[in-house]
Amino acid sequence: MTRTLYVINPNSNAAVTAGLDEAVAPLRLAGGPAIRCETLHDGPPGVETQAHVDEAALRVHAFAQRHRDDAAAFVIACFSDPGLQLLRESMPVPVLGISESAALTAMTLGHGFGVIAILPGSIPRHLRNWGAMGISQRCVGEIAIGRGVSALADRPATLAAMTEAGRRLRDERGANVLVMGCAGMATFREPLAQALGLPVVEPTQAATAMALGRVRLGW
Repeated sequence: MTRTLYVINPNSNAAVTAGLDEAVAPLRLAGGPAIRCETLHDGPPGVETQAHVDEAALRVHAFAQRHRDDAAAFVIACFSDPGLQLLRESMPVPVLGISESAALTAMTLGHGFGVIAILPGSIPRHLRNWGAMGISQRCVGEIAIGRGVSALADRPATLAAMTEAGRRLRDERGANVLVMGCAGMATFREPLAQALGLPVVEPTQAATAMALGRVRLGW
């Protein structure tokens, strides 16, 4: 049986899933595993509150249970990592969350990373994650662009807001690497890096690259 690396979008926004598919395209290699991006159509349009996160964890787990027999690995493509520990306890294959993976990747690119969040309400959740990981001192700060998941489709406005947030993180907080604090925004990575002169981590790429390495190496 051909095994599949599943990238799970816990929200119902198919445009986000299309962005995930574009993000991971460079990681599709001859010899596999296949990389498949999936939308959870019964989820909210965006995972933007703690209630959304808690509900998404159960949906992600149900999806993983349905696909456990053909899965090479699972990537949870939401920056709150809903269901990460639940899946790690119950699945026999690697499980990566994009928030955790993005932070770990960022720390290999620079000492202090800054996060460009989408909504102010998401920042406390992110900070709890950094605290649980024991890396709070490496995060120099987070700035929200004030745009929900659906509003990210306005590319010029989103890029302008992200560039301004990144500039502030660089100039005011001393960030020497930036993390994009949401899934499905890979098309902004290169223009953002060029505008700010800093490495920019796209979280789904970071997690999928880690998952792919683990699958290929048998870790």
